[in-house]
Amino acid sequence: METIGNPWLWAGFGGLVVIALLVDLVLMRHGGPHKVTFKEAAWWSLGWVALAMVFNGALWWYVNETAGLVEANRVGLEFLTGYLVEKALAVDNIFVFLMVMTYFAVPEEQRQRVLVIGILGAIVLRSILIFAGAALLQHFHWLLYLFGAFLLLTGIKMWFAAGKEPDLEKNPALRWMRGHLKLTDGYRGDKLSVRENGTRWFTPLFVVLVLIGVTDVIFAVDSIPAIFAITSDPFIVLTSNVFAVLGLRAMFFLLAGMADRFHLLPYGLAVVLGFIGIKMLLIDVYKIPVPWALGTVAAILAVTVALSLARPQKTEPAA
Repeated sequence: METIGNPWLWAGFGGLVVIALLVDLVLMRHGGPHKVTFKEAAWWSLGWVALAMVFNGALWWYVNETAGLVEANRVGLEFLTGYLVEKALAVDNIFVFLMVMTYFAVPEEQRQRVLVIGILGAIVLRSILIFAGAALLQHFHWLLYLFGAFLLLTGIKMWFAAGKEPDLEKNPALRWMRGHLKLTDGYRGDKLSVRENGTRWFTPLFVVLVLIGVTDVIFAVDSIPAIFAITSDPFIVLTSNVFAVLGLRAMFFLLAGMADRFHLLPYGLAVVLGFIGIKMLLIDVYKIPVPWALGTVAAILAVTVALSLARPQKTEPAA
């Protein structure tokens, strides 16, 4: 499969991600289990975005030196567009994380651990799916049309589901665990399972981690085809995906108290998915330039956020 990635680029990217994760984990443990403040989350979010932009700048410089300015501009725009799309779709992922943790009343000091495990799982899962998808697209071009139709239908489904609270009680994974596992009534610190009276019991923290993992799978299936509409280069697809996922923990705490203020964002994300699906379906008829795609996605998200802030969600009066 064609890619700008060479062993040095892959090694550099892998090393950067490992170092970033270790720094994040060390600093998180250094502070001990605690409630993450809005200020702390904002600084971490800015840091993750800055790291992604520095990486993109370094990638642009490398490609410019080895392949020329035109190729460097193409790679830089594809990374930036892919990063923006994945970052935007990650917001919807975060809203689901928030709903799960609120439903199970996950203690504030345990939320960081749940998110870290969820992010690590998301990185591994997306890596597998991206390489599999790139290999399939190399041999079966018609899969682009299948991905495009899937994204368009997903966007339509998301539009009509926007504003409706998902019913966790109907979640198949949760129903299966309640029917097949012995679950404790409350948390047992940071333990996922405990042995009491000779029987293995699973804590709500285990249930939350499973549901977060299921959510990772669902959103990976949605978001990975979206970035393949931007580029088929597995290096750009994976790097933009991973950098978007790395900031999920900080973004979760940043948006935790602001979810209601962006109540129209799901509609914007639905339009973004629909636009990307159409872009993919038209790929052999008219290839929408990457700068246009970047501008369109950015404009949709900006308008949605602006409308959300201008027209606050109406709250039902207390009975």
